[in-house]
Amino acid sequence: MSDTALSGSKGPTARNIFAALQLDTRLLGMIGAFIVLCLAFNVFTDGRFLTPRNIFNLTIQTVSVAIMATGMVFVIVTRHIDLSVGSLLATVAAVMAVVQTDILPPILGLGHPGIWILAILIGVVVGATIGAFQGWMIGYLGIPAFIVTLGGLLVWRNVAWFITSGQTIGPLDETFTMIGGIGGTMGETASWIFGLLAVAAAIWLQVASRRRKSAHGFPVKPAWAEATMGAITTIAILGFVWILNSYDIPKARLKRIFEANGETLPEGLTMGYGIPYSVLLLIVVAVVMTIVARRTRLGRYIFATGGNPDAAELSGINTRFLTVKVFALMGGLAALAGAVAAARLGFSTNDIGTLDELRVIAAAVIGGTALAGGVGTIYGAILGALIMQSLQSGMAMVGVDAPLQNIVVGTVLVLAVLVDIIYRKRTGD
Repeated sequence: MSDTALSGSKGPTARNIFAALQLDTRLLGMIGAFIVLCLAFNVFTDGRFLTPRNIFNLTIQTVSVAIMATGMVFVIVTRHIDLSVGSLLATVAAVMAVVQTDILPPILGLGHPGIWILAILIGVVVGATIGAFQGWMIGYLGIPAFIVTLGGLLVWRNVAWFITSGQTIGPLDETFTMIGGIGGTMGETASWIFGLLAVAAAIWLQVASRRRKSAHGFPVKPAWAEATMGAITTIAILGFVWILNSYDIPKARLKRIFEANGETLPEGLTMGYGIPYSVLLLIVVAVVMTIVARRTRLGRYIFATGGNPDAAELSGINTRFLTVKVFALMGGLAALAGAVAAARLGFSTNDIGTLDELRVIAAAVIGGTALAGGVGTIYGAILGALIMQSLQSGMAMVGVDAPLQNIVVGTVLVLAVLVDIIYRKRTGD
């Protein structure tokens, strides 16, 4: 489509502009709903909802569910469901807590710098193994995923209880807790550097994609549309960094940080937290999962199987083994989410991850993943998780009772599925 085709004698219309930008209408609708939600809560909370402090807290509260939601996209795309992720998170969190408090310190020494790394690696292996076992039962034994993971919901929650003997395990390794949120952030300077690198990477990918399409004779966006998308991406990334940098570290804590380094806090000095390490981990997971979905054979097999399982099997795809891979990946991501959740608390508790399976499924579905299979996006699931957390946090700030919060969240989930069904019928997806 050329610039001439997009403009008439009276200039480009709104429809032509959107067509040239090639924006996902479902994504635009989600972003619009999220903006309206945030503005509404900001009004009802007298401007407290959109403060840097609350946005910072909102991001770290979203991370664990968002990480698991990226894996749930693959599970649902392949026409399965995983009801065990919250309980699996609890089991793996208990394993990591026991490993770093009871098992490794006597072997490596208390405070050894490798404890937190080994704890996470062991947790990921345990999570992936449990996920693979469930996937094996689904793929090779033919037991429906609903039944296997419903059983897992009950089994792994209570396995976690036995691992910890029903006790809260902690305090956890200091370095480990840094991936939980406010205890570990990049700081202002490093956050700005990361933001600029992210902008450079995004623009480079945009340019590379345009060149690749042009080289193969595919239609490309007009130059002004590419420039507009680049500007929107830049503003979004740097705006996000600016907001997180605007949340200042309390003076008492900043003073303790300087004193720990043998320095004196200069009068009037303020420093922002910057990007939390947990959010950085989510960004890495999102990028990797997006690459897997779009650029790898595994991703193509997942979406092909979800679109038509019989045709995928006839074409030579080992759908049974694929199921094992998908659930193993889901288990590994649940382990990472468990590490973030436990690190944020500083302890592993018996109720950690409770009802997370519902939040994760809701995030994926609200983000546009079709329960019928074959359709879903990683960025949509993360946005869905952010919408869910914003809804719950906003209602809590307004003072809505917990039972009514659950009623609202359940209603929103049903409405999201209804809207998705209507949208797909109209677009023919």
